Amino acid sequence: MSSWVPVPDGSDFPLENLPYGSFSRAGEAPRLGVAIGEQILDLGAVARAGLLDGTVDEPVTTLGAPVLNPLLAQDHAAWARLRARLGELLTAGAGAGSTAGHLVPQAEARMHLPFVPGDYVDFYSSIEHASTVGRIFRPDGDPLLPNWRWMPIAYHGRAGTVVVSGTPIRRPMGQRRPPPDETPPFGPTQRLDIELELGFVVGRATTLGEPIPVERAADHLFGVTLVNDWSARDIQNWEYQPLGPFLGKSFATSVGPWVVPMEALAPHRVAAREQDPPPLPHLRLSGEWALDVELRVDLAVDGGAPEEISAVNARGLYWSAPQQLAHLTSNGATIRPGDLLASGTISGPDPGQGGSLLERTWNGRDPLPLASGARRTFLEDGDTVTLRGWAGGEGTGRPRIGLGSCAGTITPAG
Repeated sequence: MSSWVPVPDGSDFPLENLPYGSFSRAGEAPRLGVAIGEQILDLGAVARAGLLDGTVDEPVTTLGAPVLNPLLAQDHAAWARLRARLGELLTAGAGAGSTAGHLVPQAEARMHLPFVPGDYVDFYSSIEHASTVGRIFRPDGDPLLPNWRWMPIAYHGRAGTVVVSGTPIRRPMGQRRPPPDETPPFGPTQRLDIELELGFVVGRATTLGEPIPVERAADHLFGVTLVNDWSARDIQNWEYQPLGPFLGKSFATSVGPWVVPMEALAPHRVAAREQDPPPLPHLRLSGEWALDVELRVDLAVDGGAPEEISAVNARGLYWSAPQQLAHLTSNGATIRPGDLLASGTISGPDPGQGGSLLERTWNGRDPLPLASGARRTFLEDGDTVTLRGWAGGEGTGRPRIGLGSCAGTITPAG
């Protein structure tokens, strides 16, 4: 497939991708767009021109919104019709005249949060990550707790602190574990960390008491974005028992500016790893639901050049997005358009595949040497972390389907 819009070689955004985002130019209000090459197609403008009639309900209102939530409220069939029509309009030979005036260069755009998350749930779906963390904190016990292989473990995050890529991340304050019989200190975290994750954006609301069967969960999965669930490990270590993460996680979660439709990643679905023991019936899933997505973490120190510190593939996740969603609603809990499900830290079995500094430095025991000569155990003020992700591309025989990037720079505590 080719587009009449120029798409540079190696671009994250060929015609086969068409991810959604919210953008603006100076002095303008945010609005929805679709990335193609180095351009953004203004969806509201195209809808007002009558070119998207018959795709979604009330296209001018739905696609003229500043966020994806009105589109997410519609059904899977509407999402598919819109994507097909956008592909038609952008395909070479379709005639650029009707839409060429509605393109905005990405270089001129400011990106905004692409959806408003009603709820945010962070899972713990990588068996390598969970096992490594278990070995760090329970060296004499089983790395995995007894429930881990039976259900996707998760905690509810704070939707109000989900921010778009590029938002500065202020070092959080909190209590830390004190020496025995002493008062816990309160101050800036000394162990600020990252978590390399994929986020699944959910659509189509359910009603209270209505579980989503695992075989129907895909009907509610709209798309995928990058997620960095920043973590204050020392605050987390003191607070997490008995009820789990709280202030050590809730200060900020960064998401990428682009949401890649699940349909764009369909050719990159592969067989999931074997689950032992077999899941209970409500989590038993057929078909290929692992995503063959390459993920990278880059770290830049003191405004210097970024350096890759982790490389892993998401296909190794133990629990899939449909299983996560089925489990989340198995007790009758509702979902709302815009809800965000994050995979949890994605790690592999090798040292360079850890999706967090907790793993890469073995909880600070083994500082990570950088090419600049600096060393890191955890993040310092001024550090910039950038996540990148893509499927396909050079050497695969398939177009590159990029997730773009998700970045954040650490600023001093307030």
